Amino acid sequence: MRLLITIFFIFLFTHVSPAQDSLQFTLRQADSLFLKNNLFLLAERFRIDASQAQILQASLYENPTVSLELSTYNNETRRVLDVGRQGEKILSVQQLLYTAGKRNKRVALASEAARLTELELLDLLRGLRFDLRSRFYSIYFQQQTLTRFDQQIATLQTTVAAYEKQYEKSNVSLRELLRLKALLFQVNNDRTEIIFQLADDQRALRTLLSVDQPIRPRVADETLPRYHLPTQPDDTLRQMALRNRPDLQASASLTRQAELNYTLQRALATPDLRVGGTYDQAGSYIQNYVGLSVSGDIPIFNRNQGAIRAARSQINYQSHLQRQKAIQISNDVTTSLQKVREVERQVQAVEGSFTAQFEELNKGVIISFQKGNLTLIEFVDLIEAYNDSIRLLNRLKADRIGAYEELNYLVGTDLFR
Repeated sequence: MRLLITIFFIFLFTHVSPAQDSLQFTLRQADSLFLKNNLFLLAERFRIDASQAQILQASLYENPTVSLELSTYNNETRRVLDVGRQGEKILSVQQLLYTAGKRNKRVALASEAARLTELELLDLLRGLRFDLRSRFYSIYFQQQTLTRFDQQIATLQTTVAAYEKQYEKSNVSLRELLRLKALLFQVNNDRTEIIFQLADDQRALRTLLSVDQPIRPRVADETLPRYHLPTQPDDTLRQMALRNRPDLQASASLTRQAELNYTLQRALATPDLRVGGTYDQAGSYIQNYVGLSVSGDIPIFNRNQGAIRAARSQINYQSHLQRQKAIQISNDVTTSLQKVREVERQVQAVEGSFTAQFEELNKGVIISFQKGNLTLIEFVDLIEAYNDSIRLLNRLKADRIGAYEELNYLVGTDLFR
């Protein structure tokens, strides 16, 4: 039986090759494929095109209005549609002329709306990239844990089968057999939990990359150390976030749009002019009359008071939201830095002496069991402790990368290149 346990540990540290049908990506390759394939980003680019078209539309002048009036029946000549030399026809042309710079103000408002669309694209890109990187490393560390669990399950199944044969020969007790089966059942249950979480992360990552094959992240040894405590002071990072965050810039853009709309609504209180010309063949005081017309509304009742008041209130509303957003961003960065420092402290404590000592202990278990210094129950307890530690350690490593990527997300720039 000691030989079976020895075989178990040999399998435990044996490398398992990845599935051949999975896609293997580095983070840089995944980022590149994401920018190329993600349908959310592709769709947002059409929104930008649409917003640019709105700028063009706002810059266009109004079309002139042309009207033609014909005589339907001439009582004197008794002719229908008498439009000849002795008949009557009236032709008029009118052009609307904006006053108070309304056209330029509409163009400025449309331009700011287009800028907002671009900022929304950047914010969407920031959020999706954070999700991509978090899922990427979560999958990587889950697969590391799953590899160890698969190795253990394969060996435990062989060990349980051997124990059953020994039990039939009355060489081992029922208690030892059941304890070993319980360990196998527990490891299978833990593996199922990992599979479920891995499936969710795989689904999300495949959707982000617009692929339908399983993804196996490739992480080089020199990649993970780049995530380290930032050298910049906390206040500098908060100021960087206030400068870089596209969602704060989008909030500022909404405030700017409210201000531009206020100036436009005030301009709309000034009446526009309609300038035109009229040709009347026989209906005026002289033949072939040509006249010039100028018309406009008289702002007595409607001076756009309601829209102006609403626009002024919208400025105050957006200004308060912008200030609240800035406070939230500053607090988010502070909280993220606290998380980064705490998870870094935990990882440094575990990755140092604890990991080395635990691996050394597991190597000593084989020798101790061969010498008869360990019972099966003690051996199983050590295996359970090892499984729990491997699972928690890989989760902690994934949480560490997630905390640093969250800091990137909140500051609005890549701090760890």
